[in-house]
Amino acid sequence: MTDSRTLALGIEYCGTAFNGWQVQPDRPSVQSALEEALSRFADHPVKVLCAGRTDAGVHATHQVVSFTTSASRAPDGWIRGVNAFLPRTVAVRWVRAVPDDFHARFSARSRTYEYWIWNDPVRSPIHENATGWVFRPLAVERMREGAQALVGEHDFTSFRAAECQAKSPVRTVTELSLIRQGDLVGVRISANAFLQHMVRNIVGALIYVGTGREAPGWIAEVLAARRRDVAAPTFSPSGLYLTGVGYPENPELPQRGRSPFGGVF
Repeated sequence: MTDSRTLALGIEYCGTAFNGWQVQPDRPSVQSALEEALSRFADHPVKVLCAGRTDAGVHATHQVVSFTTSASRAPDGWIRGVNAFLPRTVAVRWVRAVPDDFHARFSARSRTYEYWIWNDPVRSPIHENATGWVFRPLAVERMREGAQALVGEHDFTSFRAAECQAKSPVRTVTELSLIRQGDLVGVRISANAFLQHMVRNIVGALIYVGTGREAPGWIAEVLAARRRDVAAPTFSPSGLYLTGVGYPENPELPQRGRSPFGGVF
């Protein structure tokens, strides 16, 4: 491609209508919607690389993609122009020029997810696809106590999906924080990388502790067991948001997006 350059985009999307990030035959995906919009605006075929593939129903306030283009546009032009071709459930929030060797996935050193739970005896139609729902009261302090066992480098076999294709189950969690905002409970977790369904499986275990079904120390027991069948079921995708991707070697890039409910952890 003549006079090509590499760009990074920050993407926000509601995942409810999509069958996940990755392109799939005959199924709507965020990637296919974005690549179609970029190709139309750039006037040439565009393929993107993403920081991390999200599952069906999962949202993002800070997905990062990179791609190569020969099109010359102003930064604001990329944002307005691509957004004009995107469905209303997806938006480009920022654009930056990056070195040619930048890779949205392999250049990333950390990811941050938030999971939001509607904690009320009655389900909320307004929050139906934006949060998970737990009708029993959640004791956030108990959840915080149990969560500390997961911080650090561990084998997270007990919290990975059976079909996870990662070569190693070892991951390093650098933050696991919880807050309550009225009827909402937020969980924020940062790690160098995540296994398939890892966040949703951790949230499911924390809910067992928060409702009193299990003691806080049970989290450490599940972790040590290295067996998926001893843990809680995988929780709903509806309340999960990718909110940050860390690129310490590329400080020109925004490192985190907004918290979907204005959470201050």
